[in-house]
Amino acid sequence: MAAAGSNRPAAAAVPRAQSPDHPFSSRSTMLPASVAGVSIPDSQLARAAVAFTRKVSSSALFNHVMRTYLYGSLLFDRRGVRYDRELAFVASVLHDLGLVKAYQTSDERFEVDGADAARKFLRKQRMPSDRISVVWDAIALHTNAGIATRKRAEIGIVSVGSGLDFTGVGLENIPSDTLTEILAAFPRAGFKQDALANMLSLCRTKPMSVLMHPFAEVGRRHLPDFPVPTVEDLLLAAPFEE
Repeated sequence: MAAAGSNRPAAAAVPRAQSPDHPFSSRSTMLPASVAGVSIPDSQLARAAVAFTRKVSSSALFNHVMRTYLYGSLLFDRRGVRYDRELAFVASVLHDLGLVKAYQTSDERFEVDGADAARKFLRKQRMPSDRISVVWDAIALHTNAGIATRKRAEIGIVSVGSGLDFTGVGLENIPSDTLTEILAAFPRAGFKQDALANMLSLCRTKPMSVLMHPFAEVGRRHLPDFPVPTVEDLLLAAPFEE
């Protein structure tokens, strides 16, 4: 468990950035050994996941998945929860592949697209199938904290960590000096606007994939004639007499 006090040792040195919004070289898999007291796995699989995600993601999205791991791990470490750190890290790093156009299908929810893309990648890395299944569940369920947090810890970490970074829910449990260290290592880099653009892109290009999904509210607010029915619409249109 990472200590939260101000006398915590400083994080390992961070390589110099190539650009002001991206702390690590896009051509390197180098990461600090730890950030805010949270160890960052350095296995061959972890490095491969980082290299792959960095290559296909925007700076904002890459930094988000790294913060997801850090926030989720911090909160679970503080509760004394035991988990497989490499598994939690890999699931976190790969969890938003469904927002990358190259991995989007025409009709699946982005969470499922991302889970499928991660599974394909991990099979090429020869990760055991039982571990791949955990990653798949973590990614597919990460926007549904009510379910994800009832599953094994690695699945909950991705949901809690990504949710905190997206909405700020749980931020009060992150000490201010810890937050400062995380944001210095992995800046937000325009994450809000990047995320909004991704949501709108899904709503425009495959609107029925957000049926009964929180992103549909974004489509209804911003897109004229957004075609996706609400839950109420579906209920009242059901082909029953009453």
